[in-house]
Amino acid sequence: MDPNSACDPDSGIFGLDVAPEDAVLQLIPVPWDATTSYRDGAHRGPPAILRASHQLDMQDRALGVPYIDGICMQGGAEELLALNHECRAAAERVIAAAGRPGGLRPELVESLAAVNRGSQRVNTWVYERACAALDAGAAVGVVGGDHASPFGLIRALAERNPGMGILHVDAHADLRREYEGFEHSHASIMDNALRRIDGVARLVQVGIRDFCEEERQRIVGAEGRIVTFYDLDLAERRFAGETWAALTAEIVASLPARVYVSFDIDGLSPDLCPGTGTPVPGGLSFHEATHLIAAVARSGRTIVGFDLCEVSPSRVDPEDEWDANVGARILFKLCGWTLRSQGRI
Repeated sequence: MDPNSACDPDSGIFGLDVAPEDAVLQLIPVPWDATTSYRDGAHRGPPAILRASHQLDMQDRALGVPYIDGICMQGGAEELLALNHECRAAAERVIAAAGRPGGLRPELVESLAAVNRGSQRVNTWVYERACAALDAGAAVGVVGGDHASPFGLIRALAERNPGMGILHVDAHADLRREYEGFEHSHASIMDNALRRIDGVARLVQVGIRDFCEEERQRIVGAEGRIVTFYDLDLAERRFAGETWAALTAEIVASLPARVYVSFDIDGLSPDLCPGTGTPVPGGLSFHEATHLIAAVARSGRTIVGFDLCEVSPSRVDPEDEWDANVGARILFKLCGWTLRSQGRI
């Protein structure tokens, strides 16, 4: 690769051509959005981010050249696309009936079961790929897909890093129990991580601004296992004169030594991700988000892995790559600061 020239359009992530067995960091694409409750499209995120990543210049003001030892995005996710198409059709029938009086009609029970079986297949697929990459010595990240996508990676990393924390950047708390009947809903990823994965010690949430009563009660009753920095509270404190650097230091101080970063793109201001499935006003700026990721690494904590989810290309203009462009740049920072924190660059 010539870092001063245009990328080969057939090259890998960030214009690199690195085989998985030679990569220091492997990205697992998960084109899955079967349970998305508002707008689908996140299954198109991984290939859109791959294409947009070819426009990045590979020098970084803070990180230098974080690709030096090789980053790759795995292939072979086509089977998930077929499964997603099948399960999405079933899920839409269930979602259309959700909340109606009388509960789920008998003819939809099998549709719900089919989606739950599909989710389990995705979780196993991601888990097995993550374990293989970790066993080979690579760092690993997931590129979703909706926010249900990284469960298998979180499980694999928690087994190897018991007591790890999750830094969760999101507009939503994602603490609902089996939302709309789906056991692994995008709205339940953090509930599932805390309830089903023993190695997760603490959840630290940033940017939360949409949450239901069930989620509020879950946070209040968590006895410190869940620490939530609500978006409104952070904004009010900035209005009162506190700096983002000081707030970031407080967020990072609540994390344990080993941290998994779960980044839902809708944690950003929606002008940076207008195509995402459930946009919410408010949110972090690009620099606030990347400063937070950097602060975790600079604190001496280790980022053991990460995911980037809910990037969805425009439904209005297929040629508009803004969402993917922003997603690719967040991904670049996640890759670089993960490698820096692990002492690999």
